Amino acid sequence: MTGLVHRSPIPGFGLSAGVTLTMLSVVVLIPIGALFLEGFSAGIPTLIDTINTGRVRAALYLSFRLSVIAACVNLVFGLVLAWVLTRYDFPGRRILDAAVDLPFALPTAVAGIALTALYAPNGAFGALFKDLGIKIAYTQWGILIALIFVGLPFVTRTVQPVVEEIEREVEEASATLGASRAYTIRRVILPLLMPAALTGFGLSLARAVGEYGSVIFIAGNLPMKTEIAPLLIVIKLEEYNDPGAAAIGLAMLAISFGMLFLINLVQVFSRRRIGHV
Repeated sequence: MTGLVHRSPIPGFGLSAGVTLTMLSVVVLIPIGALFLEGFSAGIPTLIDTINTGRVRAALYLSFRLSVIAACVNLVFGLVLAWVLTRYDFPGRRILDAAVDLPFALPTAVAGIALTALYAPNGAFGALFKDLGIKIAYTQWGILIALIFVGLPFVTRTVQPVVEEIEREVEEASATLGASRAYTIRRVILPLLMPAALTGFGLSLARAVGEYGSVIFIAGNLPMKTEIAPLLIVIKLEEYNDPGAAAIGLAMLAISFGMLFLINLVQVFSRRRIGHV
């Protein structure tokens, strides 16, 4: 008689499941639960009033707006970079491939200092833009550049393995059937890359939303102008206003969850579309 439970040839499900649930609880569920308790400790009216202030709303809008823009830029250039690194062989390719991981290894504070030094009015790049009447550092442009810098590797490294798996014969078959290069990219290549690209987009977006170290040096941190939400949380904590900091954290959590939920829906749709092709 065959049991209802199908045993895996590799034993240890109970132990592995226990370890997984324990780690998930310790690392994710318990901290989020503590955030909810702290945020609601002062009462729902206080929570709403904290989030509804002009300074908090401006910081949230700035953080998420620039994070979405940075993730979109990284989606485009990350796809192109992954394609170039995988499909073409040129001098310096390995150096460029290794440089993609630099934002992973570089401490965020060091990245912020380096970007500020480059884009400050007296910096190498900042001086060039200054001659054109454009200021980068201590403006929203500086924040955007920092978010693009830290998020680009997520798209490139997520898409790169998928590009390697796409056979060149697929492109050749499309060309043989008379399709143009633009049509092949739009109808053959991009649908295959889209699930991985959306995953990289989501990772880049999540990194940008919570970025702190590389932004505070180049942002200028002016309330209502260049003050990001993570910095406002730190300010609340320094004022010993833990419920206020938790309230802003809950607002960021809710908005981030909604955005990632939409990205996952698009991923599911794109995978189903690929399955029907």
